[in-house]
Amino acid sequence: MQNSRITAVLGPTNTGKTHYAIERMLSHRTGVIGLPLRLLAREVYDRIVAVKGPSVVALVTGEERIVPPRTQYWVCTVEAMPEGMGCDFLAIDEIQLCGDAERGHIFTDRLLHARGLRETLFLGAETMRSAIAAIVPHAQFMYRERMSQLTYSGSKKLSRMPGRAAIVGFSVENVYAIAELLRRTKGGAAVVMGALSPRTRNAQVEMYQNGDVDYLVATDAIGMGLNLDINHVAFSAISKFDGQRMRYLFPEELAQIAGRAGRHTANGTFGVTGEAPALDDGVAQAIMDHQFQPVKKLQWRNSDLQFGSIKRLTQTLEMRTDDQWLTRVRESDDLAALKALGDDPLIAARAKDGPSVRLLWDVCRIPDFRGISRGEHASLLTRIYSDLHQLGHVDESWLALQVARIDRHDGDIDTLSKRLAFIRTWTYVAQRKGWVRDETHWRELTRAVEDRLSDALHGALTQRFVDRRTSILLRRLKQKESLVAEVNENGEVTVEGEFVGKLEGFRFRMDKAGSPDEAKTLRQASVAALAPHFHLRADKFYNAPDTEIDFTEQGGLMWGDQAVGKLVAGS
Repeated sequence: MQNSRITAVLGPTNTGKTHYAIERMLSHRTGVIGLPLRLLAREVYDRIVAVKGPSVVALVTGEERIVPPRTQYWVCTVEAMPEGMGCDFLAIDEIQLCGDAERGHIFTDRLLHARGLRETLFLGAETMRSAIAAIVPHAQFMYRERMSQLTYSGSKKLSRMPGRAAIVGFSVENVYAIAELLRRTKGGAAVVMGALSPRTRNAQVEMYQNGDVDYLVATDAIGMGLNLDINHVAFSAISKFDGQRMRYLFPEELAQIAGRAGRHTANGTFGVTGEAPALDDGVAQAIMDHQFQPVKKLQWRNSDLQFGSIKRLTQTLEMRTDDQWLTRVRESDDLAALKALGDDPLIAARAKDGPSVRLLWDVCRIPDFRGISRGEHASLLTRIYSDLHQLGHVDESWLALQVARIDRHDGDIDTLSKRLAFIRTWTYVAQRKGWVRDETHWRELTRAVEDRLSDALHGALTQRFVDRRTSILLRRLKQKESLVAEVNENGEVTVEGEFVGKLEGFRFRMDKAGSPDEAKTLRQASVAALAPHFHLRADKFYNAPDTEIDFTEQGGLMWGDQAVGKLVAGS
């Protein structure tokens, strides 16, 4: 370890830090990189596989485990990083999350203890410089400049939102309401939330990236390094519920999200929309200049655990620290679960020795993906622990029943989202070594159920938030391309393959539209596309033989079976 180099690569978003880390990792024989999101881990894994091939690259997250026999490069979520592996290279991305109230203690633990044999990189915000300098005395620093400029553009109405924009909301209800409004006014939007599976997220992003829709509605999940072609980021709110209370976002949190605007050398803008108040001048300037308060305290939890008894384990988890840079993390979900299960006399009777206490702790660390209630989560963990302790594995008939109950693809967006959250628990269980008898079977089965639910959710999101007709016609109108209309023998008119109405003689009857904006787009597109057809019809009428033209008793002028005019008395 003496020759191991430790570097903190710091700077704002869009500086190519992650790209740099991947290049450094691939210059070594072995390496591991820890990333803050499962979605991002998948993206980086795909990039490395494209260079090195799938036989030497592993992907390890809570719910996904692809480990080839000859693995050289490990791509993981920070929580799932294998410990004590002895890789030549190690990197941790978004190291400023050491200050995060929920997950910070895991990032801090990696900052204190995780090292590559030859090279270690910590990537993140400049706000971490003084903390890293104090905690990791041998660290060198590298600052990277942002490749493009970020400019504050004030408040914009949703109806006036420029194309290639991401609108950010901080609750599911908020995201859905914005997406619904964009469907009515702009033809639709793609939806990206942290709770989506990578498969659904990728399908939604693809729709945005290839131009099927011009807008993206997202939660703060897009702040963590997801690379998209966004020109403008608009905040629909600047406060959020952080698990305990409503609070305003810190300037550096706003900057992390706003920084998604402008990729590589293309400049970007950010602003607010809807009910969100305009940003304070000082805050807006700080985001543009990337100047923020340094991180003063890192979340910490003792990682030197003792498993003699449930009580001893709890004591070691609750140990205090005298280090001025560290602050003990608030009670996290896994510790709350350990206390709840430890109060159950049956569990307490079973967890009497080191191995059974260690197993209990492993079970308590199953994340509460369902987010229903602590009591309900504890009863699920109780069942899993009892099975593992008594049978040595989770009871397969019970597991099959749980998975079968979730494997349904009917229902609305919320129902499908809930089922996706539920299956994540079982994909997590299937990934744990030795927790199920036939690991390959259960991993493949839970993954297949997740994929089916992901596809169904993508379909439901698209159906609800994308009006394909308006979206296509708006895009064509914007590109100033000449629109192509086709009229069949029944007079039905399609523009770019989308039905828009009927031609009756020289009168166009437009198809009913959902909203005034939609109707405006339909009318614009139809008028533009039908102009040549009207000229053609006028010529045909002018040259029509007398036998094709007739009058009705009321003075109506008929051409074949269509009314084209009316005789009225002149002066």
